[in-house]
Amino acid sequence: MAAGVSRAQGADPSTLTVGLILLVVLVFGISGAANAVDPRFGAHAWMLTIAAFAWLAGLLIWHEESEPGQRFDKTYYEEGVVKAGVIATTLWGIAGFLVGLIIALQLTFPNLFYFPDWGWTNFGRMRPLHTSAVIFAFGGNALIATSFYVVQRTCRTRLAGGMWPWFVFWGYQLFIVLAGTGYLMGISQSKEYAEPEWYADLWLTIVWVAYLAVFVATLLRRKEKHIYVANWFYLAFIVTIAMLHIVNNISLPASVFGAKSYSLFSGVQSALIQWWYGHNAVGFFLTAGFLAIMYYFIPKRVERPVWSYRLSIVHFWSLIFIYIWAGPHHLHYTALPQWAQTLGMTFSIMLWMPSWGGMINGLMTLSGAWDKLRTDPVVRMLVVSVAFYGMATFEGPAMSIREVNALSHYTDWGIGHVHSGALGWVGFVTFGALYCLTQWVWKRQKLYSNALVEWHFWIATLGIVLYITSMWVSGIMEGLMWRAYNEFGFLSYSFIETVSAKHISYIIRALGGGLYLIGALIMAYNLFRTARGDVPAEDRKNVPAAPANLQPAE
Repeated sequence: MAAGVSRAQGADPSTLTVGLILLVVLVFGISGAANAVDPRFGAHAWMLTIAAFAWLAGLLIWHEESEPGQRFDKTYYEEGVVKAGVIATTLWGIAGFLVGLIIALQLTFPNLFYFPDWGWTNFGRMRPLHTSAVIFAFGGNALIATSFYVVQRTCRTRLAGGMWPWFVFWGYQLFIVLAGTGYLMGISQSKEYAEPEWYADLWLTIVWVAYLAVFVATLLRRKEKHIYVANWFYLAFIVTIAMLHIVNNISLPASVFGAKSYSLFSGVQSALIQWWYGHNAVGFFLTAGFLAIMYYFIPKRVERPVWSYRLSIVHFWSLIFIYIWAGPHHLHYTALPQWAQTLGMTFSIMLWMPSWGGMINGLMTLSGAWDKLRTDPVVRMLVVSVAFYGMATFEGPAMSIREVNALSHYTDWGIGHVHSGALGWVGFVTFGALYCLTQWVWKRQKLYSNALVEWHFWIATLGIVLYITSMWVSGIMEGLMWRAYNEFGFLSYSFIETVSAKHISYIIRALGGGLYLIGALIMAYNLFRTARGDVPAEDRKNVPAAPANLQPAE
């Protein structure tokens, strides 16, 4: 009895607050399930109910079985949530790549992959599932896991917030499940990269504010006076995505117990805000956040300082100022005023300089350690990701020029460009970080198999090359066919003729996506064996040892 009272009195405020939020979600879920005006919302209400109940039960069990003094021991880094993030990133990545391969095959062999009785398998529902799984599930979990790892090490303090980091992790997984299942059921706002409906958006806002609070609170309690540049990039990513998400998703629900909502914006204002959001989601989610990974993991892996810290600061401030203005280049030749289109194009071209400054800084960090490209395949993966970053940030500004955009927009060229950044830059830098984190947080002196990393690197690289080159050829051919006229002033080709002409390119694209998926499966096996401690007998002297978990002595 006394022990129970003592535990209750020793309850951490963060645990109580998280429990209260879960209780509110549970009540909302039960109310939604009982009063749903459409069955799809009812299904999500039941998901919320089950998730909140299971989460509360797990929280109570953990609270009863753990000793108060050991729950959030400040003499140790919080590595459990980082481990969970590594696992989630790996699993969501495989799921996202698999769905991407399925929809690539649907476009290549539509008769073979058409299931009229299964509406959830339609391309229109699977495609946003793929983009969200890769960007937000795979990429988002990578950013949360790496940011929680990096901010602790560079600040020399445990994550702030007690239970809140775990709330961020599990709350984000709940959002992903709500979004993904919603797509398959046909729940969508029809906004690119912002398809989830109002209640999922509201839940993500709560989770994201908690993420920002944990990150900032950790910075404020740091024992290292200097704030390392990676943390500046992480902070810019978190703050800007919060702003973009809230403004772009302001909407009025048709019913508190229904999925449907109506956006606050309409017409050209809606288009401008959507692409202010859409392009800066790329700029701050898929660029700034992953540049933070580059600025920590490359120097750490090669055991060299950043080549130019001054350049990294210039890179940061110029990138975040210029990027936010570039969105209108997605709206060339639309009802958007031409001055706004030109503004977006101008700032897009200006992005060349900071982007390439960051690329050069990342590559030159290997000065004095170039031999690691030959001996450590993880370093090779990280460095090649930076090369893809440079290529994508050259191609993007070029495609923003109005005359080039007239050829490239709405064609497969855009698909090739997006995937050169997603597969090459985001994918490879994430893979490199996962290899590092698995070795470091599970305290392994080496990866299970460097040979498997080699296989992963070359198979995935071949997949990327096949993918983007096939889309470049397909897209340019498509654009030229669309603008071809005969001597009578009529279009030379019908739409179906352009589709037929792209068939070979689509086969090559599916092959490239399949190879990339195989590489990810190889990585998952390697990470699993590493985490389990199954290290082969052969010596791997060139892999750095795992850093200690204990805080440095004061």
